[in-house]
Parts: sequence; structure tokens; C-alpha cells
Amino acid sequence: MNTKYLDLLAQKYDCEEKVVTEIINLEAILNLPKGTEHFVSDLHGEYQAFQHVLRNGSGKVKEKIEDIYKKVLTEKEIKEFATLVYYPEEKIQLLKNNFDNERELHQWYTVIIERMIKLISYASSKYTRSKLRKALPNQFVYIIEELLYKTDEFTNFKEPYYSKIVQQIISLGQADKLIIGLAYTTQRLVVDHLHVVGDIYDRGPEPDKIMEALINYHSVDIQWGNHDVLWIGAFAGSKVCLANILRICARYNNLDIIEDVYGINLRPLLNLAEKYYGDNPVFRPKIQSDANISEEEQLQITKIHQAIAMIQFKLESPIIKRRSSFNMSERLLLEKIDYDKNNITIQGKTYPLENTCFATVNPEQPDQLLEEEEQVMDKLLFSVQHSEKLARHMNFLMKKGSLYLKYNGNLLIHGCIPLDEEGNMEKMTIEDKTYAGRELLDVFEHYLRYSFAHPEETDDLATDMVWYLWTGEYSSLFGKREMTTFERYFIKDKATHKEKKNPYYYLRENDEVCRNILTEFDLNPDQGHIINGHTPVKEIEGENPIKANGKIIVIDGGFSKAYHSTTGIAGYTLLYNSYGMQLVAHKHFNSKEDVLLNGTDVLSVKRLVDKELERKKVLETNVGEELIQEISILNSLREYRYS
Repeated sequence: MNTKYLDLLAQKYDCEEKVVTEIINLEAILNLPKGTEHFVSDLHGEYQAFQHVLRNGSGKVKEKIEDIYKKVLTEKEIKEFATLVYYPEEKIQLLKNNFDNERELHQWYTVIIERMIKLISYASSKYTRSKLRKALPNQFVYIIEELLYKTDEFTNFKEPYYSKIVQQIISLGQADKLIIGLAYTTQRLVVDHLHVVGDIYDRGPEPDKIMEALINYHSVDIQWGNHDVLWIGAFAGSKVCLANILRICARYNNLDIIEDVYGINLRPLLNLAEKYYGDNPVFRPKIQSDANISEEEQLQITKIHQAIAMIQFKLESPIIKRRSSFNMSERLLLEKIDYDKNNITIQGKTYPLENTCFATVNPEQPDQLLEEEEQVMDKLLFSVQHSEKLARHMNFLMKKGSLYLKYNGNLLIHGCIPLDEEGNMEKMTIEDKTYAGRELLDVFEHYLRYSFAHPEETDDLATDMVWYLWTGEYSSLFGKREMTTFERYFIKDKATHKEKKNPYYYLRENDEVCRNILTEFDLNPDQGHIINGHTPVKEIEGENPIKANGKIIVIDGGFSKAYHSTTGIAGYTLLYNSYGMQLVAHKHFNSKEDVLLNGTDVLSVKRLVDKELERKKVLETNVGEELIQEISILNSLREYRYS
């Protein structure tokens, strides 16, 4: 052990008693039950549904309430109390309107504070007092700790003392603030750590609010999804990633995220679109039934959609040509068009083109950007890279994110591990070196992090590789042979729209394949699981999200409203506590108002994935490994300084 490091550590632990106390504390923590992990995936900007799942802990909050009060309160009272914990500010205001006088209100305050204190005591039972203290609202730490002692059977003689504390809280007008603080403390205690298994961005209207919620969350990690990587790539200087973002936002009527939320001026793009494009049915935005949008606005978005799509197709070509290792030459579709006959030849077959918008395409050099298009993209990229809010969100995404994560014996990955038909790890050659499996993902992440750290290098391999992660055959995030965006816009024959998935997506039903993947990542194949997002589970068609005898759990059930008709549900989440794993399917989330007024919850079916034979302790987790290392260092300090 480095003696200089131990000397430095000795400044904090300046006597043997402090070292011993900390060792005892850490050893004791190792024997506590592991905290509850909460897994969510494919949020796609659906903030309202996400924040409800976050507040109710996928049902864990209500479960704790029922454990304590099922025999004491009616079902209606339990629903009302649960809603108060989820949305304390709003629910307090609604309930206060029901009281005829101040005396009734004060009685209600007394009852609710007592219930909240019992709930906090129960929810914190597997944590140290130190951890509980950190979760409490700062202004009420002393008061709450005193009230928590009331649960001790030996403190009955102090009843007048506790009653006076509660009376004073109420009379001094602090009851609302205390209840709100206790509600948020409960939410925090019920879930120890949150995993977001990819795709925060695109399709839905409020990814920025999700990012703000995650930034303020007490403990979180993120496994990047293909849509997240697009945003990272755009901020890192990839114009083709930026074009994809703008096209998707136009397609789903979400351009206000770009302009209003992140402050990126779209006027130059609109001017270009107005000059060259008109109405076009396939480029009309997808409008939600409750959207308030005029015909004029729809037409503007339609024109922008065409303008940015054509820029995207042009920007893809130079990358494909300079990166032969990407093996994407068949995607040079602008060069396969007969502009006189208005048709295209793909893999030897000719198809007529419909709803075309090739006004800015030079048939002699189809991937050439107009000078106006170049200027527009330069301005947009400058705005993106100088958006303070976007910079904060992207930096957080990089700080907390990774392509995959090994956590408590499980492998978390958004998309897939590229496999061949026999289930072997698919190989990709990059700069004369061949990679597969875990090593390939590590290389992908290296390039992404390099690109983000060097935004001035816009045409280098790293920046191109970020785009490849979005659309490449061997990308662990995309997982398909090719992305048929062009065909979906311009070719009627739906046979050309199909995107052949990597064999992983049917081989993951095989127990042996999943065990091999876990082994590849140095995880125990007998105990570990692969936790996956990316592909919506079609429960409406009977698809099972638990595959390969429980070795893999797919938790993309479709938070995005665009998928609800396909999946039949509104998303899966996964809970993993000291007793085992539980998969939760969610119903469609209507609104916060519906929850507040009717106590409606969005939980549907809970399925046991895996039950621990013995209750899992902190000792057996990633946190436990860190604590064991700390104990070892402290023992070295004790021997070095105090023996």
C-alpha cells in the first residue's frame, strides 16, 4: 500500500478509534439486505408516464403502504394515501378543500404525519441511520428523527413531548412542508438505485424533463440507446447525426424541443425548406389526437421534414464511401436512382418512386450539398454545440452512461450483442484489427467518448463511428442489417421496408446462447441475467418478455405512445430487491390529474422472474465490493499508523 496515500488518509482518521469505528460500520453495512434496484427502458420523451413510475417505484411505494395499513385502512384510504406520497403538493391542496374548519384540518394533519412517520420507519428499515438522515429534508432532520424514535415501545412516557412537536409543526404552518418532505423521502428510500436501459430521447415530447429528473435523482446510471447516441453524436460534431435528430423531431411533431427547449434557431432551415419544398403526404408529421396545431404549422413541418431528410441522405454518402469497413455501399441509394424515369434499382430489382422531393439533388453528383444546405447545417451545428442546456444534458449522459453495464451480477444493455447465425460473436474489422463480443463494444464506446471529447474533429473515424452505432449492421445499438428510412418514404412496396434483425433477437430465446454472452462479460451464467431494452415486446400477441428460462428480461414494453397499439401495454419495468426480481407491466398512463382525483394507478401484472434462495446482502453487490476494498485500506492504515 502506498504510504503517502495512507498518510493522507490518516488526516481524516487521526486516531485508532476513528479507524476502528469506520471498519465496524462498514462491516455491519455489508450484512444489511441489498437495496432495491429499479430498471426502466425506452422512455422516448414520455416524461409524464416516466415520472409517475419514478414516484411510485413501479408499485413499491403502495406495496409498503399495504404492508403496514392493509388491515387498518380501507382500499380507498390506501389509494388516497398512496397518491399523497406520489404527488404531495397537489394532493394536499385537493384534500384541504374537503375540510369545513381548521380543527378538522389539524386532526387530518396529525393523522397523516403519524402515518408518514410509520411509513418512513418501515421503508428505511434496511438502511443505516446515516443513510436515512441524508435522505431526510434538511430543514426537518432533527424533528423527523425525534418523531421516528416514537416508534420505540420504550418511549411511551414521552407521548406528551411527541404530541407537542406535531402540534407546534401544525400551528406554525409547517405541516404541508413536512408532509411533502416525508413523501419525497419515502420515494427515495423505496428505490435505492435507478437503471435507465437506453433511449431517453426522440418520439415523445419531453426528453429534457426526463434528463432534469435524472440529474436530480439520488442514484442513477444510464446505458445509452441508439437514439441517445444520435444526440451525443450531434453535440460531438456529427452533422449526419444532427440531421437524423431534426428529421425524427419533424416526423413526430417535436421540433419545439429543438427550438424552444434547447434554443436552437430553425429559421435558416425553414427558409431553405420554404424555397425548395411543398406539401408531401409521406412527410406530414405524426400528430397526437390532443395536439393543437394549425394546418399552416403542419405544412411548415412537412417542408422542414423533406429538407432535412434530403440533407441526411446526402451526408450519409461520403461516410459510406470513406469507411469501407462499414460495409454499407448498398446504402448509396441516391446513386441508384434513375432521375429521368423516377425509379430506383435495389439488389437487382427496380421500383417506382413515389412522393419524391429531389429538388436539391444534382443527378450527376447526388450527394453534393447545395451551398445553402451547407450553410444551414453549419449554423445548426454551431447552435447545437453552444446550447448551454443541451451541453448540461449531454455531459450528464456521458458521465452516467455507458454502452453496457455489469451490475450486481447482471448485464445491462440497450440493444444486442451482435451474433452470427450459429450464435457466435459477430466480428467486425476496424483499422485492420478484428473485434467481437465485449471487445467490440469496448471499441465502440472508446470511439464515442473520443468523439465527444474532440468535437472539433468532425470527419474523423470516431465521429463516423458514432453514426455507425445508430445505423450499422454490427452496431450493438441498432442490431439490424440496414435501416430502410429511404425506402419507407419513397417506395410503396413494403417488402423493401423490412429491416432484417441480427440473429441475437431470436437466439436470445436460447438458454445456452445467453449463458455464453454472460460468460463473455465475466459474469456467472448460473446466477446472472441479461436486461435488455430496444425492441418493444408485443404482449398483445402473446410474446413473453422473460426469455431463455429467465436468463434474459426484455423491459421495452413501449413507454412511447407510438408503440401502444403494437404492444398492448405502456411499458415494462423491473424491480430487483434482496428477495429477487419482479417484472411489472404498466397500463396506459392517462394523466396526473386522473391519479390525483381517482387514485388511478398504472400498474398491471407483476411477474416473479427470479427468487433468491437466501436474502441477498450488500456483501454480494457492486457496492459491497467497494466497501470490502475500503475495509482493506482501513486495516492497512491501522497496521501502518496504530500498531
